[in-house]
Amino acid sequence: MFSGQMPGISMSPGRQGSGPTRIEADLSINRGERLMRRASTCLAVLGLMAVVLALPGAASAVPTVTFKAKPVPIPGFPHTGNILGAGAAIQAEYTISSTEYGGYPPPLIGVEFFFPKGTVLHPSGFPTCADSVLEPSGPGPKGCPKGSKAGPTGKVLGEVAFGTEVVPETATIESFYSPNGGVTFFTFGHEPVLLEILSKAHYTSATGLYNKTLVAEVPLVETVPGANDASVKTISVKAGSAIKKNGKTIYYGRVPTKCPKGGFPVKTILTFAGLGGLPEQKVEKLYKAPCPRK
Repeated sequence: MFSGQMPGISMSPGRQGSGPTRIEADLSINRGERLMRRASTCLAVLGLMAVVLALPGAASAVPTVTFKAKPVPIPGFPHTGNILGAGAAIQAEYTISSTEYGGYPPPLIGVEFFFPKGTVLHPSGFPTCADSVLEPSGPGPKGCPKGSKAGPTGKVLGEVAFGTEVVPETATIESFYSPNGGVTFFTFGHEPVLLEILSKAHYTSATGLYNKTLVAEVPLVETVPGANDASVKTISVKAGSAIKKNGKTIYYGRVPTKCPKGGFPVKTILTFAGLGGLPEQKVEKLYKAPCPRK
């Protein structure tokens, strides 16, 4: 019926007479090529997934942090607070959420707080409280000299391992001026676990939009041997006070004399421990505190 062969296709049997026709062989080769391409594509996808999973942070989520801070009045001292050039305390609030550490945020081991450029700090002249007084072997906050407290009592909400159960713990946090020129934070909790924690902080210089940084170290807290360390979920703290000497008021901190458009720039960096198979992580948050009303 066909006087000739179609170009490129042979209908003749193989040389041995028992093999596939050439068109069958060609189709078999094409199917093999398609399978090889599919296999190569699968391998490429698997390779890409392996690379993504190997990237830092891909295997574990970074804790979510919300942060705000603002200058507030110093109790007992009028004309303080969010006023340009005035004495003030700082109120800072944090919330931390994560489920990567047994259903809770990984332990907090460091806090850095950056003050806006123009902030004036005057730590000299204030009474101080030695760490030995605040340590468990000492008398505690009641043994600190009058005027050494850096601000009113704040609050911390955390999660602690109590036996095989993880339960919430509400603790107080008090700040005291330390002899080295920094600040010591004393955290006390009594239910369900008795906690007495010292977090020591010191000042360093900053650049750009900021002029000082308060760097605090937070120790790990193991409530039961072998259990997860305590996690922090919220922090609310105020720091900054004033004293009177020789009829003159001395403020530990003063608000900058100028406020940039949009508000005072404030920054914080939280460091979370590398535990439970998680890497050490840092979370940076920026905030603009409202300018004073004119």
